Formats: sequence, structure tokens, C-alpha cells
Amino acid sequence: MHFTALLTALIVATSGLVIANPTPAPNDDPSYLISVEKFNHWLATTDADITFIGKPINPLTPRAALDIMVTYCTARSADVCGGSCIVYNGGPACLAAPGTNCLAATANVGFCDRENCGNSCNSLDSCGTPLTNGFCFTPGTQGINVPAA
Repeated sequence: MHFTALLTALIVATSGLVIANPTPAPNDDPSYLISVEKFNHWLATTDADITFIGKPINPLTPRAALDIMVTYCTARSADVCGGSCIVYNGGPACLAAPGTNCLAATANVGFCDRENCGNSCNSLDSCGTPLTNGFCFTPGTQGINVPAA
């Protein structure tokens, strides 16, 4: 009986630890990032004027998982990013982005007030004004620093 009581107490204590420490799902992206799936859905459904630069977007391309996708646009209407947008797919780069008012990315990119990705920069994870579809309001952006994946 004493053994049963100790075993029951041990099971209850251990289950409390398991319940108190949930592990997040491994595929959950941080809230400031847009998943590749959501990025592709946005591309398929937006009415923005899109220009593509960098590598073609093709998940079957070797090493495509190492590429970072960024879209940056000229207009914000309420909580929607649009207007003329450029979509970049590729590796580390400093993108000249004059006139950018909002952006979204599949990785934590930097957005700067100079085209050479210098001077005053912020990172997407510090977005002060999140918009719909994973975008961030980034007025005054002139350059976007894309890191290595």
C-alpha cells in the first residue's frame, strides 16, 4: 500500500511537469514571418502589380529551402499592403527599395533608411505596425538587408 501511494504521487508529479511545459509545434513560424505557403497564397490572390527579381520561385529547385523570399510594396491602404510590389527570392543581398511602405518575408530581414542597407536599420521581428497577410508597415524604407538562411 505504501508503495502504491508513492508510485501514485510520482506519476501525478511527473504528469504536472509534462502538462506545465508544452512544446510548440516545430513548424510554427514566428508571428513576424510569413510562411512559404502563405507567401505563395498571397502571390496567387493579390491584385498588386508584381515584379519578380532574383531566382524563380520553384520549391523543386535544389537548395530552394535556403532561399529567402521578400516582397516589398509602395502602398498601404488601411491594414493591407499593395500597390506596386517587388518579390525577391534568393540568398544574402542588399536590395535597393526606394519608396517601400510595407514588406513581408520568410526570414528576419532588416529594413533601412538608406539604399546601401546602412545608417538606421530595424529588423522585421521588431515590426511596430503589423498588417494583414504577414506584412509590416515600414515607411521610409530605402534598402532591405536579406541575411543568409
